Amino acid sequence: MHEAGVRVRWAAVALAVILSSCAARPRNVPSAPFSSDPVVRRTLANGLQVVVVRNSLAPVVTTVINYRVGSVETPEGFPGTAHAGEHMMFRGSPGLSADQLASITAGMGGRFNADTQQTVTQYFFTVPADEFELPLRIEATRMRGILATEGLWEHERGAIEQEVAQDLSTPEFVAYEKILAAVFRGTPYAHDPLGTRPSFDRTTAAMLRQFHDTWYAPNNAILVIAGDVDPEATLAIVERLFGDVPRKELPERPAFLFEPLAPERIDLATDRPYGLVLLAFRMPGADSADYAAARVLASVLASHRGPLFALVADGKALDTDFSIDGLSATSLAYAEAPFPGRAEGTAVLADVRHALAQTLKDGVPADLVEAAKRHEVTDAELRKDSVEGLAIAWSRALAVEGRASPDDLVRAIEAVTVADVERVAQAFLDPERAVVAVLTPRASGEPVPARAPAGGESFAPEHAEQVSLPAWAEKALRSPSMPTSGVHPVGATLPNGLRLLVQPESVSRTVSVYGHVRNEPGLEAPPGQEGVDEVLERLFRYGTASLDRLSFQRALDEIGAQEWATTDFAVRVLHDHFARAVALLADHVIHPRLPEQDFRTVRAQLVAELPGRLESPEYLAKRSLEAALLPANDPALRQPTPSTVESLGLDDVRAYHRRAFRPDLTTLVVIGRIAPEEARAVIERSFGAWTAGGPKPETDLPPVPPSGPARLEVPDATRVQDDVRLAETIGVTRSSPDYYALDLGNHVLAGAFYATRLYRDLRERRGLVYHVGSSLHMTKTRGMIELEYACDPRNVAHARAIIERDLREMRRTPVRPAELLQARRLLLSNIPLGESSEEDIARGPPHPFGGGPAARRASSRRRTLPPARCRRRRGGLPSVGATGKPRGGGARAAPVSLAISRNIGRGIDPRPSQ
Repeated sequence: MHEAGVRVRWAAVALAVILSSCAARPRNVPSAPFSSDPVVRRTLANGLQVVVVRNSLAPVVTTVINYRVGSVETPEGFPGTAHAGEHMMFRGSPGLSADQLASITAGMGGRFNADTQQTVTQYFFTVPADEFELPLRIEATRMRGILATEGLWEHERGAIEQEVAQDLSTPEFVAYEKILAAVFRGTPYAHDPLGTRPSFDRTTAAMLRQFHDTWYAPNNAILVIAGDVDPEATLAIVERLFGDVPRKELPERPAFLFEPLAPERIDLATDRPYGLVLLAFRMPGADSADYAAARVLASVLASHRGPLFALVADGKALDTDFSIDGLSATSLAYAEAPFPGRAEGTAVLADVRHALAQTLKDGVPADLVEAAKRHEVTDAELRKDSVEGLAIAWSRALAVEGRASPDDLVRAIEAVTVADVERVAQAFLDPERAVVAVLTPRASGEPVPARAPAGGESFAPEHAEQVSLPAWAEKALRSPSMPTSGVHPVGATLPNGLRLLVQPESVSRTVSVYGHVRNEPGLEAPPGQEGVDEVLERLFRYGTASLDRLSFQRALDEIGAQEWATTDFAVRVLHDHFARAVALLADHVIHPRLPEQDFRTVRAQLVAELPGRLESPEYLAKRSLEAALLPANDPALRQPTPSTVESLGLDDVRAYHRRAFRPDLTTLVVIGRIAPEEARAVIERSFGAWTAGGPKPETDLPPVPPSGPARLEVPDATRVQDDVRLAETIGVTRSSPDYYALDLGNHVLAGAFYATRLYRDLRERRGLVYHVGSSLHMTKTRGMIELEYACDPRNVAHARAIIERDLREMRRTPVRPAELLQARRLLLSNIPLGESSEEDIARGPPHPFGGGPAARRASSRRRTLPPARCRRRRGGLPSVGATGKPRGGGARAAPVSLAISRNIGRGIDPRPSQ
C-alpha cells in the first residue's frame, strides 16, 4: 500500500529513468544475405544436434534445448528426480550464480521456462534477436554443470513441494495421475514427472548432481533455434560456445513391457462448478507406424459432426472432446465430457460410451478422415505464425517423436487411409475396457470471515545487493534502448462503423481474422435477464441462419478452417480459402442460428448447471472477492440465477444479439499472407452490409471508489494447499499518468523470477511458495492491483508477513536505481516479444472488469506475460496481483484478503503492520 506523497517521488524517479537515454534499438542486419534455406542442421563433433529455423515474423529468437531424459529414466522410488534437476538448473552453475542468471533473463525480457516430460526435459528462452547469444551462453554453462549444494536444494525443495501441493489441489491433475497409474501400470509411464513430497524429502543434492552429470551431455541433447537469425552465422556461434563440452557415455535406457489394459473406474470429488467424465485409452506411440492413424482417429472422434459432440447439441453434456497425448513408446488418449454439477455422472458416462461405440459400429466416416487431414495441413502452417510455437514444434518432432522434422508427421497423416483409422479404432478404442474417471462436484461451504492469526512476525529489511554480471552479459545488457516495433497495420473504418486493421505477414501460407465486439453484459442485459449473454453464446454452436450445425461445420471442414464466434470471434485458414472463410465467419457472427428447440435445450442446460456453479468453491471465491471490492449495486456483480435464465424467451436472446452485436462496436484484425487491398475487399463484401439500429449501448463500467479492507475465507475440502489473494481497487486507470510508474514498480516486485523481490524473498531464500507475483488490471474506467500466492496452510501468515514487509519497503524507501533499470529493461524487451506470434500481434490482454481482447499496437500497451518460472508440462499458473493506493485523498486502505483454504478458520490479516 503506497502512501500518496511517497508515490509521487517513486513516479518521478521512474519516469526520469524511462525518459533518459532511450535511443531506438537498431535491428541487427547481417553484412551478408541470410541463407536461402530456412532450416539448417548440424551435428557437432561432441554429438550435439543443432537445428536453426529462420522465421522473420519479428526481431525475436526462441531457443529450446532438449535433453533426452525425463521421468522414465529416474531412479526407482524417486519419480521426480528429473523434475527436481530441472528446478536446480535455475539455482546456478559454476561461473553463473542464480542471481546472475535471474538478472540476465530479466534484462532479456523475462520470457523463459522449462518443463519435464516422460522422455525429455526442455529449457526455453524467447529473447530479442540482438541478444540471442545470451541464452546460448547460459545453456552452454548449464550443460557443463550445476551447483546443487545441499543449502540450495533445501530451499528449492520447499518450492517444488509447493508445486506438488498446487497440482494435488487440482482435481483434474489428481484424476490424471490415477489414470496414468492404471493405463501404464508396471512401467515408468505410470507416474507423472511431477514427483512426490515423500520422495523429495529423501532426495539429496548429491543425487541431483549425479543425475545431471549422467544425462546432461551434448550427445544427449538437441538444440533448436527459431527466429530472425542468420542460420549459418548462428551455427558458428553454437560451435564456439558448445564445441568444447565433452561428450559422455550414456547409460542404457530402462526396458519394460506394457501389461494388457484392464478396465477401472476412479471416483473423485471436485471443487469445480461442473462434473467431469474421462475415458482413457492406450494407443500407439510416436514411434509406431500407426501413430498418424491414431491422430486422425482422435480428430474424427472430436469432430463437431460426430456422435460425441452430439451429446452437447442434445443437452446431455456441457462440452466434449477427444485428445491424444503422444509419447514415444505409447500414447494416452481420452474422451472428456463436463456435465452440470447436479447431473448424474454415471448417466453421462453411459452416453459417452454409447457415442464411442456408435463410431465403432457404424465405421469411421470417410469425409471426417479427409477433414482431419486438411486440418492437419492448416495446423502445420499455423505453427509458423509463432516463433515460440515453431521452435516447440521442431523440438517435439525431433526430441519426442524421433522425426527429422514436423513435416514428417504431416506427410504421414496425409497418407492415412480410412482403413488405417478403422483398424486402429477396432484395436484400441473399446469404451467398455477404458479406464474411467468421474469427478463429482462437492460444495464445501459458504465464505466466512477469517480470523487474524495469533501473534505476528517482524522482519528486518533485506536489501538485495547489486548483482555483478559476467562480462559477456554486462556488455550485451549495458544500455537499454527503445526497440523498434515491426507492427505497422493499415487501418480503415468501413461505412457501417466497423474498424479494420490489416497487418501483412509472409511467414506462412495462412491468413487469420480476429474480431472483438466491445460489450459489457452487466450494462447491456435488461433487468431480470441475467444470463441472456450466456444463452446466446451457447447457441452459436448451432450454426447460422443459412447453414444448420452440421452443414456449417462441414463447410469449415471442407476448407480446413479453424473458426469460433462469440463477442470474441476468429477464423484461421490457408490463403486460398480466405474469402470463403470470411463469408462463413460473417454469417456466423451476424446471423447465428437461433432455433426454438435448441434454445430450450440450452436454457434447460444452463438452469441445471447454475445451482452447482453458485455453490462451488471456485465460484464463491471469485464472487466473494468481487463483492468485497465493488459497490453493492455495481453492474459487474450481476449474475445469472436459475430463475432469471428460466424466465428468458427466445425473443429476449434475439433482441440481446441485435443490441450487443453491432459493427460500430467491432474491431477486426486481418493478419497473414494478404495485401491490405485484398483484405479490405473481402471484409467489406462479407461484413459491409452489417448494420446497427438505435444508439450505441454503454460498454464502459462506471468508475469505482478505492475498496475498503475485508478478510474472507472460502473453505475447500479438495485442496491440500491454501490459495491466497489480496486485491484492491484504486483510482488509477490505463490512461492515468501514474500507470507507468505503477507498472515499473510492479516489475520490481515480481515478473522476473529471482531477480524480483517477491520471488527472491518467498521462494529463493525460503522455499515457502512455488509462485507469487503482482499484476495490474487496468481498463479505461477502472484499476485494480492484485497479489496471489499459494502455500501450505501453516505458512500463510509467514508468507503474508514477508509480503507486507516488502510492500512497506516500497512505500518508505526509494527503489534502487539498479532495480528500476532492470524493470525498464524488462518492459522494453516485452515490446518485440509481444510480436513473436501473429495472435499476440492481433490480440490484446483481457480486461478484468469485462470486455476482452482488443486490437492494439504492441508498443502501446503492456502485455501481461506469464511469470518466469520453471515448471512441468502441465504446470500452468494463475495470474497474480498486488495491493496499492492511488495518489491523492485519504488514509491508506488495506486490501481485500481472500483465502481458499482446506482448513476452516485459517485466514490472513490484510492490515499492514504499522
